[in-house]
Amino acid sequence: MQGLHLTADLYDCRCPAPLLTDSNLLADLCRRAVKQASLTLVDEQYVQFPEHEGQPGGVTGAVLLAESHLAVHSWPERRSVTLDVYVCNFSTDNTAKAERALDTLLAAFEPGSRVVERIVRGLGGPASATVQAPTQAVDDPGSLLLEWLNIDSAYGFRSGRRIESVQTPYQQLDVFDTPQWGRMLRLDGSFMTSERDEFFYHETIIHPACVAHPGPSCALVIGGGDGGSTEELLKHPSMQRVIIAELDAEVIRIARAHLQTVHCGALDDPRVDIRIGDGWTTAESLARTPTERFDLIVLDLTDPDTPAHRLYSREFFDLARQLLKPGGALTLHIGSPVYKPDSVRRLIGELRSSFPIVRPLGVHIPLYGAYWGMAVASDTLDPLATPPTEIAQRIAARGIGDLRYYNEQVHAALFALPNFFRDLLT
Repeated sequence: MQGLHLTADLYDCRCPAPLLTDSNLLADLCRRAVKQASLTLVDEQYVQFPEHEGQPGGVTGAVLLAESHLAVHSWPERRSVTLDVYVCNFSTDNTAKAERALDTLLAAFEPGSRVVERIVRGLGGPASATVQAPTQAVDDPGSLLLEWLNIDSAYGFRSGRRIESVQTPYQQLDVFDTPQWGRMLRLDGSFMTSERDEFFYHETIIHPACVAHPGPSCALVIGGGDGGSTEELLKHPSMQRVIIAELDAEVIRIARAHLQTVHCGALDDPRVDIRIGDGWTTAESLARTPTERFDLIVLDLTDPDTPAHRLYSREFFDLARQLLKPGGALTLHIGSPVYKPDSVRRLIGELRSSFPIVRPLGVHIPLYGAYWGMAVASDTLDPLATPPTEIAQRIAARGIGDLRYYNEQVHAALFALPNFFRDLLT
């Protein structure tokens, strides 16, 4: 019975009025939420109540899932909705699926305010059956935005206001204004980047590999639609061309509209070629053109346990290796060795199956709430082979300024792994 129970009370819903009174429209929405969350619909029932005292009747809907259930109740006279999503985590962790289903419903109803509660159920019998995560009311100033690191751990930040929310064919995008981080982007309920801490991630995923390269001139970024990685690449004066292969055009639009301090105009730099589409398909297309080879390939993707998981595989690493010039390198993040050790171990093994040189590194990323793993992989480029004095000389010679995290001493320190990380990779 171990599982996650999400409840939400929605007020002042700004969705089209028929969504609160039409059982067919509500059924379509619930089916979409279930499908997009990769949950399994077993059966469903919807009841449309008659008018009462001149007011339209609401709808009650219940969806039986293989994982448990989803329920919706609407009060059109109050423009209010209550939601209930429960998933069992006994045989596999369905937490992210429940969160995504709820996010889809929240985006559709567009509440002016909300109260969301997360109850972890069945951890250890009666003593723990009422363990409850903090209340989340994401459109109310001062409420908490939460993200689960794994089934046992969550963290979050105070929100200000939701600037924009959009459900695309691929994911739920939300931009919040926050007291701690300024503007912040979430994808499917996971924190991606923010104005005030983006340099921890973007400088680390780019510069250890890029500075170790004697003269990088072209790069391929797969994902990275916020433009932060590209902005760091363009700090190298030898960089003549960057291709961004981004699946979701809405990420580019959102970044241009709201995250200017993350990309600093890089998305509209004449050296940048943005290609919208599947990263694997784009890489295969480039591989068929012998002149399309790169000094650096950056996998700036969502986490390995998201729909991007296909790109965290030996097959894709082999494809990336074909696209590298001699002396080129692949750089990517691999998740948290603290909270997802098995995934990190697997990814390093896959990389080692494709590349002779694989250098894991680690950095604490405040927005992600964890010590985070990354890696540089290459046939010949070893970022540890360049001494700190040479790293400092290259940074100075290239005129790379505005570095808030990376320097010649940090370069070496990033690859100095703590023992638990070393043991994980043995």
